[in-house]
Amino acid sequence: MRNPYPGKIFEYLRDCAQRYGPIYRFSTLHIVVINLLHPDDMELVLSQMKHMKKSRLYKFLGRWLGEGLLTSSGQKWQKRRKLLTPAFHFNVLQKFLDIFNEETSNMVKQIEEMNAQSLGGKPLINLMPIVTNLTLQSITETALGVSSVEEDTMKSYRSNIHKMGQFVFGRVTKPWSLIPLVYSLSNDYEKESETIHSLHQFTYRVMKEREKQLVDGRDEQVVSTTYSGRKIMKMLDLLLYAKINEGTIDYEGIREEVDTFMFEGHDTTAAAITFLLYALAEHPDIQENVRKEIQSNITPTRTPTYHDLQDLPYTERVIKESLRLYPSVPLITREASEDFLSHTGSKIPKGTVLYLHIFDLHRNPDIYPDPQRFDPDRFLPENCANRHPFAYLPFSAGPRNCIGQKFAILEIKAVIVGLLRKFRLEPSGCAPPSFFVDLILRPEGPINVKFVPI
Repeated sequence: MRNPYPGKIFEYLRDCAQRYGPIYRFSTLHIVVINLLHPDDMELVLSQMKHMKKSRLYKFLGRWLGEGLLTSSGQKWQKRRKLLTPAFHFNVLQKFLDIFNEETSNMVKQIEEMNAQSLGGKPLINLMPIVTNLTLQSITETALGVSSVEEDTMKSYRSNIHKMGQFVFGRVTKPWSLIPLVYSLSNDYEKESETIHSLHQFTYRVMKEREKQLVDGRDEQVVSTTYSGRKIMKMLDLLLYAKINEGTIDYEGIREEVDTFMFEGHDTTAAAITFLLYALAEHPDIQENVRKEIQSNITPTRTPTYHDLQDLPYTERVIKESLRLYPSVPLITREASEDFLSHTGSKIPKGTVLYLHIFDLHRNPDIYPDPQRFDPDRFLPENCANRHPFAYLPFSAGPRNCIGQKFAILEIKAVIVGLLRKFRLEPSGCAPPSFFVDLILRPEGPINVKFVPI
């Protein structure tokens, strides 16, 4: 591949999927990569404990995320997963909904102000910045228990996460940077170090602030139930409780998990909401059907409850279809822990790096006829009944599936309900977005829509 620009890499991978799928290989220096696009192979890799090891490419995230839930393996991963699972209990999620609703209300006010400042009253609004601000504010208050983070701090944090994506995939596309010693002498390494330092400073500040609140007894966050014998708390509170009262995790371990969830919990959800709003603007009939379902279930002046949001089947199908076309994580990697046979009978040796292409899996015409068409009815029960269980993987699957998927879906629903009660979304009239390779699925340019008051 002559041009390593992230947009070109994305196009290159899509071209390879068309030419060589559902299984093909390529190599970079000493790394052989097997690319998998078939649901049978997804199941082989994701459903078995023996292939749970993340590939060596995740080491590129190590200086930032350490050995948190995303990057760790073996017993450490199992212990951390068990420790963190209660933080996503539905009792906790129910309490988070108040914050999701509040942040959505703040976003509505922001859009109204932007409309008021425009001469025409219907400006094109770039979705990603305002949505990312919402998800970042939401996660700091829900998972971390810290509110009112300064706007400049938020902007810096968003920018630094974006830079980390560029650094990581820069290493993938520059063979010399795969050699740790060589990379450590480069300008990229120095810039990456500065970015990581800034990210860690933010995390440690939040941790210290929250710990002081808990030790001083200024905030009561424990829900009055238990899960598997453990009190149910917000994520950071749970980790601090384990440190202070049990000694089962230290500050560095807490930092690893906070950094991991801050990244995974806001950036991926922001991308999901952005592409969903774009899809609704492009498909006004579907948008109107979602609005009608909301209006028939939730009166205009009532704040939606947790149970309200569980009773929106059409809206949920629309969200699923958007995540099919625009999976926030279009590619995940693993490393074969032992020899195994692919669904075609090809032998894949131990130690092989595996790329699982979720983006192409979701656009396979044999699974999803006319795959480019936005059709929520693909997820009607009768249309899902005979579909391969590993043909739809917006949150991965198996033992290492996304621990925060219910958190994400609840937040997405809250945002959609809040916005569609106030606005009709209209498209910009521009060409469909193109994508580039990053840690998540990102558009190359802004995604603009109009928010028309109703």
